[in-house]
Amino acid sequence: MKKINLLLFASFLLALTSCSSSDDATAETNANLIVKLKFDENQVRLDNLVNPSVIAQGNAAQTPVMNEMSAHYLELSPTANTLIGQGEVIYKGEETTKGGEKAIDFSKEIFVKDGEMFLKIPLKDIKKGNYEWLRISASYQNGKVKALYNGAEYDATLTSFLGYNTYIDNYTINGKNVVIKANKLQGYWGFEALGTVIDGQAPAGAITVPNPIYQTSPIPEGSCVLTGKFDKALAITGNETKDVTITISFSINNSFEWNEVNVDGKYEPTAGEIPVDMGLRGLKLAVD
Repeated sequence: MKKINLLLFASFLLALTSCSSSDDATAETNANLIVKLKFDENQVRLDNLVNPSVIAQGNAAQTPVMNEMSAHYLELSPTANTLIGQGEVIYKGEETTKGGEKAIDFSKEIFVKDGEMFLKIPLKDIKKGNYEWLRISASYQNGKVKALYNGAEYDATLTSFLGYNTYIDNYTINGKNVVIKANKLQGYWGFEALGTVIDGQAPAGAITVPNPIYQTSPIPEGSCVLTGKFDKALAITGNETKDVTITISFSINNSFEWNEVNVDGKYEPTAGEIPVDMGLRGLKLAVD
């Protein structure tokens, strides 16, 4: 009888061990890298070389209230000497040649609001290693701004396309549908106020894209690949059992900048004032 009890007890322990091993394997398999995007109006406003930036003479700026944004490309880079594309590319959005040259397919982009999850990637699919830097290509943003008309300020909506080239079939701005069916280079924008939509193109090279490792790892001209450094290198071991969350915080501190015609700090499109820079003004990274 004792021998039978011992056998039963041994079988019970074996079942417990098997269950525990199975649970651990499942936990490891199910661990994900989660990427969230957020906006911070109080973050330092940076220039391309990550120096604190002042508003250019003859221009004015305001901080938008961001509705949503999208990104086209996300890469983890081991060192400051890792050239773009040679790190671990964990996301690249769909592209198309519908408009002629290769371009981001706007209709296939992922749109998120402040603080929402942008990506969820199994950690087992990411190359093991230590990553000091993160690069993200912002491709689209939509936010509320203020516009002056006949001496009064009104709520308006500004949408801007920051990617290297974007094929836009159509887009919606504050309920108004805008049909394009063409490629648009970085800096194309649409503006809606009082039910009227206007659009235009910022000058080439005008969009701010902060890159602290520009000397060792530059970005292509006309792209919007922002670069940020982890406070502590992100270690991917392949043995993770819990999700890892990266929150990418973008500075929107006076990120909407325009040429002044009436020098009053108010955006007045009917006076001929046009957007010149809608670039995000730097990023910070937090890992949980």
